[in-house]
Amino acid sequence: MIENKKYILFDNDGVLVETEPLYFEANVKALKELDVELSFDRYMKIMARGGTAWELALEAGITKETIDKKRFQRDIYYQELIKTRDIEIPNVKEILKELSKKYKMAIITTSRREDFELIHKNRGIVDFMDFVLCVEDYPKAKPYPDPYLAGLAKFKALNNEAIVIEDSQRGLSSAVNAKIDCVIVKNEFTLTHDFSKASFRINKLEELLSLL
Repeated sequence: MIENKKYILFDNDGVLVETEPLYFEANVKALKELDVELSFDRYMKIMARGGTAWELALEAGITKETIDKKRFQRDIYYQELIKTRDIEIPNVKEILKELSKKYKMAIITTSRREDFELIHKNRGIVDFMDFVLCVEDYPKAKPYPDPYLAGLAKFKALNNEAIVIEDSQRGLSSAVNAKIDCVIVKNEFTLTHDFSKASFRINKLEELLSLL
């Protein structure tokens, strides 16, 4: 049981919506058009340390200008997938409704705001949040502490008053670097990540209700 917390800072992708497989798929498709193969294992290692799949294109000698154009195409593929695939996590709104009775909550994501708003259009999840911080809203992305420190500052909260809910190694590192306790939610996409520094680990989001 976690006690003396007032604020919950949620990661978005893989915690509140199941978008991570779609982002991987969009990257694979765009890189393949440059004759660059992106395996699942390689992608997991890159994501765990906070890198980018486009490192592989640079290693292959592809110019930055070409990469920038293809990344733009990747974003289009990703948005198409978001519009057409089921990304709902079971019971998420019911869970958030219960938690909102006791805690102030926010989403801290490395997603672009454009993508975030597309993901959450008519979904009702944001209704339970005091605010949302996207990648445009802080200097350095996860695994740096900046995203979660920005969340604390917006709440005017102390780090020991908050808890972070994450599903990735780089997200956990961001929370740890910000000196905030972190709960890791099991996600098939991040099973190989190192979560040894997590305060707690749960198998699904609804277990938060008995933990908090």
